[in-house]
Amino acid sequence: MRIHLPLLLLGTLTISQAQTDPRMYDIINAISAEKLEKDVSMLAGFGTRHTLSDTISTTRGIGAARRWIKQEFEVISKDCNNCLEVFFQKDLVKEGTNARIPFDVEVVNVVAIQRGTKFPNRFIMMSGDIDSRVTDPNDYTSDAPGANDNATGMAGAIEAARVLSKYKFENSIIYTGLSGEEQGLFGGAGLANYAKEQGWEIIGVLNNDMIGNIQGVNGIISNRDFRIFSEPVPPTETERERNARRFYGGEVDGISRQLARYVHKITKIYMPEMNPTLIYRLDRFGRGGHHRPFNDAGFAGIRIMESHENYYRQHENIRMENGIAYGDVIDYVDFDYAAKLTAVNAINLASLAWAPPAPKNVQIGGIVEPSAKLKWEKTAAAVGYKIYWRDTTSPTWDHSRYVGDVSEFTLEGIVIDNYFFGVAAVGKDGHESLVVFPGGVFR
Repeated sequence: MRIHLPLLLLGTLTISQAQTDPRMYDIINAISAEKLEKDVSMLAGFGTRHTLSDTISTTRGIGAARRWIKQEFEVISKDCNNCLEVFFQKDLVKEGTNARIPFDVEVVNVVAIQRGTKFPNRFIMMSGDIDSRVTDPNDYTSDAPGANDNATGMAGAIEAARVLSKYKFENSIIYTGLSGEEQGLFGGAGLANYAKEQGWEIIGVLNNDMIGNIQGVNGIISNRDFRIFSEPVPPTETERERNARRFYGGEVDGISRQLARYVHKITKIYMPEMNPTLIYRLDRFGRGGHHRPFNDAGFAGIRIMESHENYYRQHENIRMENGIAYGDVIDYVDFDYAAKLTAVNAINLASLAWAPPAPKNVQIGGIVEPSAKLKWEKTAAAVGYKIYWRDTTSPTWDHSRYVGDVSEFTLEGIVIDNYFFGVAAVGKDGHESLVVFPGGVFR
């Protein structure tokens, strides 16, 4: 039985809604819960999608699943005049790499690229995981339908591709299914390395891992709440950058945290019935997801997922025990909710793909002065720039000012000591880049 809470429209937003794009509402309305249900059912129907499972069968195992996913992307591409570049990206993981790799295995990702018209080498990515598992992480023969974890995320990426392939974007979008997540995040690591080898400029990675459960193990039921996990600063930051933070701040202003704030903002503007929660942590406590390898490589990446998990339905053999039903089966997936979170992804992919590149070399000044000063390098396709600021304890950018097509600006009467600041580029349709936190100081 599916239980839905009534949607509650929020009151006055603290985020500026000076300009919205009606195409974003069309994208939201085009996301289909019925298509998501069909695709999740298909993925769950492969029996198991364990990374070590059968790759030869046409009906069971991860080989059949990834071929079907590739085929779905190819059908979408055919419908948009071959607008997607679809391919397998592969890496061999050797036996003994960790305890979950008992023999050599080829980890295969499915990648579909929708090239941008102006910036084909700049990418915003949506990922879902192909693989599934049961209680024993090395049991690759038992049924592991993985309906919510993570057929929902994979189906969401396919559905986003179906909808967004109808549009043209300045930047490129990647829709991908990653393998090897349950065995050690190998698919994400492989694609992150591939991106670096290809010289891709990654705007950000939206990793979707479990977007279909509304009934938590704690008894809470909600079809509006979801979480956005992000790390505070990149693991690749330099010693100089770490030392600068002691004096200038920025402990919670890394590139992934700015991506998380962006998703929060766009969701509140276009889907105010949803309740995104910014979680100031790389992932759930002591656990991991496929955005982490991209973070490790220096790319912005976040995890988008349900707020109320049910641990009886994750990584469990299908069984009934002490009156509790265990197992990740399709009966427990709420497809209307999965459609909402897919729409969250789609509008953020679209907004960033329509946005100009972020300003570069953002610097800040105004020490022992009554005003804050910012300057930056202009970027292609921007028609202007917006300065954001917030209280140092606020999780979101609460104040902003559009300053036009300039490369520096002084906020009169805003004392630099009391706020954090950032700058975003604005495109002709009002879509904005990620906010860039100042990386230098001037006087």
